[in-house]
Amino acid sequence: MEEKSISAEEFDTLFDQGEDVVEYLAVKKAERPGLKQRRVSVDFPAWMVHELDREAQRLGITRQSVIKYWISEKLHPSAE
Repeated sequence: MEEKSISAEEFDTLFDQGEDVVEYLAVKKAERPGLKQRRVSVDFPAWMVHELDREAQRLGITRQSVIKYWISEKLHPSAE
């Protein structure tokens, strides 16, 4: 999809009128501030991996998702 160019004022007017403004967005350049992914390696004892896998299977999600969720709960306990 090729992006079209309009002024910010025109964009705001279209948006405020409930028009579809997606064609005016540079979607390929879009970023989510503060959510850039970074890879980290962590070694866990085998028993812990086993328990993580059991919990992931129980919840129907991946081991990585369990780890991310639990860590986020500890870092931001009020964000539940």
